[in-house]
Amino acid sequence: MRKIGLAGVALVAISFTLTACGGSDSGDSTTKAKAAASMSASQPMAQAADKRGMFAGLNGKKVTGSAKLGASGVTLSGFSSDEGPDLHVYLTNGTDEAAVSAGRQLGAVKYDEKSQMFALKGVDASMYSTVVIHCDKAKAVFGAAKLS
Repeated sequence: MRKIGLAGVALVAISFTLTACGGSDSGDSTTKAKAAASMSASQPMAQAADKRGMFAGLNGKKVTGSAKLGASGVTLSGFSSDEGPDLHVYLTNGTDEAAVSAGRQLGAVKYDEKSQMFALKGVDASMYSTVVIHCDKAKAVFGAAKLS
């Protein structure tokens, strides 16, 4: 009886081992689901709706065209601006100098180039409501597009 008992214990141990290995399929799907959730949480929301706005000149300056904020960055279309010595694009929450200082600069803008793209390098664009054209040298806002 004792030999049968040990054989029975061995069979039970093998059965548990095989069950654990066979159960890895459901565990694998759980692992895959966790990995997918983790990946989607760490990636920007590409499905988020784009925000758009039309430029208006400010402070006696002329700026026209549109701005689109999407997952890949800010795109200016049909853009033109009065010439300035040091024009840059900012994401801000207003159009005054304090808002520009608190905002994020995306790069230098060409006043006479109709279509331009600016990447969002480490910028949480959801925190901003306005695209501003600013002359850094003159400390002057040339124009802005309120995003909606």
